[in-house]
Formats: sequence, structure tokens, C-alpha cells
Amino acid sequence: MDHSFMKRIIPFFLCLLMAGSAMLRAQDYPFQDTKLSEEERLDNAVSLMTVDEKIMTIVGQGVPRLGIAGPGSTEAIHGIVRGGDAELPNLGNAGQFGNWPGRPTPKYRNSTAFPQAYGVGETWDREMAHIVGDVMSYEARFYSKDNPWKCLILWAPNADLGRDPRWGRTEECFGEDPYLVGEMVAAEVKGIQGDDPTYWRGAALMKHFLANSNEDNRYKTDSRFDEELFRDYYSYGFWKGARAGAKSLMTAYNAYNGVPCIAAPFIDEILFKEWNMNGTIVDDAGALMFMYLPQMHHYAKDVNEAIQMALEAGLTRFIDSRFEQVKAAYDGGFLSDELIDARTKSNLRTMLKLGLMDAECPYDAQEFGSEEDIPWERQEFKDKARLVTQKSIVLLKNEGKLLPLDKSKVKKIAVFGNRAEQVLKDWYGALPSYRVSPLEGIKAAVDSTQTEVRFQRWDSDGSAQELAKWADVCIVCVGNHPATSPDWDRQSVQSPWAYGTVAGDGREALDRRSLQLETEDLIKVVWQANHNTVVTLISSFPFAINWTAENVPAIVHMTQCSQELGNALADVLFGDYNPAGRLTQTWVKDILDLPNMLDYDIRNGRTYMYAKAKPIFPFGFGLSYTTFKYSHLKVKKDGENYVVSFDLKNTGSRDGEEVVQLYAKFKNDDASKRLRGFERVAVKAGETVPVQIVVPADDLKLWNSEKHAFDFKKGRTRILVGASSEDIRLKKSIKL
Repeated sequence: MDHSFMKRIIPFFLCLLMAGSAMLRAQDYPFQDTKLSEEERLDNAVSLMTVDEKIMTIVGQGVPRLGIAGPGSTEAIHGIVRGGDAELPNLGNAGQFGNWPGRPTPKYRNSTAFPQAYGVGETWDREMAHIVGDVMSYEARFYSKDNPWKCLILWAPNADLGRDPRWGRTEECFGEDPYLVGEMVAAEVKGIQGDDPTYWRGAALMKHFLANSNEDNRYKTDSRFDEELFRDYYSYGFWKGARAGAKSLMTAYNAYNGVPCIAAPFIDEILFKEWNMNGTIVDDAGALMFMYLPQMHHYAKDVNEAIQMALEAGLTRFIDSRFEQVKAAYDGGFLSDELIDARTKSNLRTMLKLGLMDAECPYDAQEFGSEEDIPWERQEFKDKARLVTQKSIVLLKNEGKLLPLDKSKVKKIAVFGNRAEQVLKDWYGALPSYRVSPLEGIKAAVDSTQTEVRFQRWDSDGSAQELAKWADVCIVCVGNHPATSPDWDRQSVQSPWAYGTVAGDGREALDRRSLQLETEDLIKVVWQANHNTVVTLISSFPFAINWTAENVPAIVHMTQCSQELGNALADVLFGDYNPAGRLTQTWVKDILDLPNMLDYDIRNGRTYMYAKAKPIFPFGFGLSYTTFKYSHLKVKKDGENYVVSFDLKNTGSRDGEEVVQLYAKFKNDDASKRLRGFERVAVKAGETVPVQIVVPADDLKLWNSEKHAFDFKKGRTRILVGASSEDIRLKKSIKL
């Protein structure tokens, strides 16, 4: 007998037997019957499971015996994270990148890289957030097809609020305003989950609930504020995401009013019972341990009590706990069977919605082409990355109409700065298959002309000033390093966790120590030699660039990480795209304009609603290469909606877009105004278009603590329409 042959053939027959038995089982279980209701299917599946299988879902696994695959998960702030980075080899954790012990080396490592979420917010365009979510979940399905290691739960969008520009994770949020964030979150949720009435393409898992906007000591800090701020501010974006269909989220590290968020009563009382978020509710990595460590929250006495508190509060899954830990808590009497069943059912609901409990769903592998048809290599996806990046660029200043640059007149361009040569990767960024740097984009834009482009990174010996004198125009590309790594050219150096080399930089686990731009002196040196200077600030958050804002004639802002960064920048600089991005955060002049970092009562001077000092640039600000006139404001009631209409005229010589913003000033409200509507409107040069913003009545309500519900403020409300929070063009008083 050929023993080698038997060794080869026996596993083959075993696989056939297993496949056959799985096919038989698929016909045996009622939960496979799609004619049954969702609740009936889930109840049946839970009833068939052993205790061990139920606990496996609580630590993130599927149920192989019943043919239910685990959904897997992935970081997905502005592109799904499936690979490392050659420049920063230790960037991120192994779980994201497919390097767990026993897991095979992934065939692919790339995905489409969009601008950071902060930049997506600066588009002020719901469609752009939808595109980002749609592309990410499409690529997640691509990675998950025929793959036992799936990544169908996307840890996105981030619904946290950027209440303070020192927050190290500002890059992950859409901005400081709850309404803007809520609208962008809802759009991205819909993009991630798709439009099928039964199934999701991906599961949107919003993060981090709640009030998680400080990094230093976040494992033990306490975010304290009242119920009105809970409802009107900190939870508002999550609420909008839940209304858009999100069923899942991640809790934050910090405590809220003395209770760690992993075990807070709001999980059951608000997320489950009010918002119907009955999917997967997970902790953040390490949060379980921080519950009982003496030097952290020390809220529970040990791991058993911590597991009990979290699951009883409503948490359904631990991303940082081993099966053995949860099983030990169960065996020790800390967890009842009823509790385990309830949490298992929630986790199975996510798998059901993803089609993992059915033989097929609309988002299965058949929607993909051949093996060579890789999503991120398609021109369609590259074009989407470029469009989102174009729309994210904010023109902050354009004195003397220095921009756009005329290729027929500008023959000598000098590019400077430490952000010109590379597209950097942040902590949770996608690894694109290509990257276009600012320098490459500028060179490509003038490639067919007689224009010469020269580059110098620093002014270490005074030669930058000589180069600046040579140029017709200077472009200085500066900004933070999103991984807070040493700026040592192309050496692969990773800054240690929670440390950085520049006070003005920040990331996860590290808040910024300064609002100053370390490289502003380079701008000064170049400007001194040549006043025709354009500053391209490529940054994950605002800087207090007071000198630059006062002296340099042209400034644009964009965020890090887009694979099309350089092309989109060049499109704007040379006028092939008319910028219309708007700021999503107040750019303060001085760190003294901010309250204590851990003061979570924003009424004490945070955001455009309560700021006490005049900013460099206000919330909602941004310029265009054209100008607009607003007129004929009307407000009418239409059922449960308020319809605000007006005319918008492009009074310039270029086609462009205007981000029209609608604010409300409520009687007896401490806030100066509150954003309650916006649209990004395209208008051709010289033309006038009618604009209509429909505001649901619910969006004009504030939380009433006495009624424990959203309600209208008594008295008249002023409707304010304009181009930014400080540039109001039209006003009208109405009674709600």
C-alpha cells in the first residue's frame, strides 16, 4: 500500500464528509429558514448552542458546528486596515493586520486610502462620507470572500466630537459640531451597510461611546457633564448613526460621571431600549483590565466581577478577553445562563445581518470579478479617492488672488517642507498600492509645460532663501507627523507608544502639548525672501498659525494619508478644481483660549457655540476662487419639517461650490448658535440657483431634562443662513 497516497487522500475524503455533513445540517436547523422572523431564527440558533459556543461569540468567534462563520473585524477610519507599512513596520496591532498566530499570511495587504476622517468632515458633503463607507465595506467583502478570517465588522465611523484641538485623536473625528458629525456619521453608516433591505455589506461599529476626547490617562479619567450635554452634544452623533441603521458600537476607555463606559447603565437603558442598538456592543482593547487594576479605574475588585459588570450593563463582546476568562466567570457563578443567552443573541444578530447564517446573500463573492479584478486597482476607486480629497481641501486665505497658479505665467516653482515628499500613514490608515506626494503632484501638473520645479526640504544653511528668490512662487508643505515619529528622512523609526518627538503632534494615547507649528519658522524664512508664498498645511488638527495667517498671502489646509493627496492638491493649486472645503473645528489663536483639558462642560468656552475668544479661523470657514450672494430667505412649515429656502448667486467668473450653512439661535439658550442644516451647492459662474434645506422638527429640539425628552424651546427662534458660523448672510425669526 502507498502510505504517502493514503496520507494525501484521507484528508480529502474527510473534507468531503465534513462538507456533506454541513450541507445536511444546513437543512436541519430552523434558523436556516429565511421565511422565519429574525427573532425566531436567532432564538432557535441560541437554543442549539452549547455554553462554550455561546461564550465563543462573546469573545468574537462564530459557531462552526452550526455552519455560522465568525464575522471578523477591521479598523476602518478612512480605509480598511489589512497591512503594515514598509516605512513604519510596527504601526498598529497584529490583530488588524492578519498576523495572529496560526493565521496564514494574507494574499493582499492593500486597500483604498482616503483622507483622514477629519478631512472627510471638511468636505461638508454627505455623499463623500457615503462613498468612503461604501468603498471600505466593498473591499472588506473582497478580503472576506472564501476566507475563514473575515473582516466584516468595520470599526467605523468615529462619532466622537473634537471638543478640543489638543486631543490626540482629532484626526479620527469629523469635527466639533454634533449636527455635522451626526449627518456625516449617518451617511457613512449607510455607505458601510449598503442598501439591501435584509442584509448588510458590512456592519458599522461606531466608536467610542462616550465622551472620549482626551488620550493622556484615558484609562482612568472621568468625563463629567449633565444630561443635557449628554443628549445635545456628546451622544448626538451616535444617535444619528443609530437612526441610520447602525446596531453596533465600541465603548470608550474613560468613565462617565464615575462609571467606566464599559459598564455604564446607558448601554442597556439608552443604546438597547431607546435606540434599538441590539447588535454587537464591544469594549476597547484593554478596557476590561482597566476596570479592576488599582492604578486605573479600580471599579471592580477582580476580572470576574469586571466581566459580570460589563455583560450585565449590556456589553455583548470583549475584544480583549480570552475564552478561558469568560468561562471561568461563568463557572464561578458570576454569569447567568439568561445573561449569556441575551448577549449571544445580540452577537448572532450581527452575523445574521451579514448573511453568515444563510447559504448566500447579495453581498457574497459573486459580485466580484476575476481574481485579477482587485478593487483598489480599479480606476473607479482611485477616482473616488481623488474626488474626496479634492472636496476636503480648505482654502483659508487667498490675498491678491495668488491662487490659482497660472501655468502659462509661473515658470519657476520652489517647493519646500517636510511634508512635500511623502504621503504618511497614520495609526489606523489603509496601506494603499500607490501614493502621490505633494511634490509629485505639482511636478505632474506642469509636466507638459516649460515650468521648472525645484525642491528643498529645510533651510539648514540659508540656501532655501536663495531658492525662494529664484522662484516665481514658493509652495511650503508642512504639518504634523500622524504617527508622531522622528522626522529623520526615510529611516524606519517608530515612536514608542504614547510618546512623540514634537509637542504639537498627537495620536492615539498621546494628546498634543502645544498648538504651535514647529516648522512655522521655515514659512517665515521663505516668505522673507519671496512674498509670493503659498502654505500647504497638511495636518490632522488645527495649529495656532497666527503669524502665517497674518502675513502669508495664500494658505490651504488638507489632512494626511490620502493616496491621491498630491494630485488633489495640484488640482486646487492650479485651478483645475475650485476648492470648497470648510473647517469643522474652531482654530483658536492661543492655548490660553481653551479650558482645562479634562473639563468636559463645553459651556465653559469650547467650540464655536461657547467660545469666548476670537479665533484665527471660525468653524465652517473656507474660501473659493469665486464669490456668492445670498438673498430672498423664506421659512415655511411643511408637515413635520421646516423648509428654509433662498437664492444663491455665483457672482464671480468661475464655476464653484458653496457650502451653505443653517444655524438656529434658540431663546434662553446659552449657545451663540447651533448648526441645524447644510448643503454643498454647485453654481455656475453668473448663475443663480434656488436652495432648499429641509429641517426635520426633531433637529430643532433640545433636550428637556424635566420632560426627559427632546422638546422645542419656548419663544421665537432665529434662523441664520450663511457661509460660516461667523459669516451670516440672512436672518429670519420664526415660532416653532
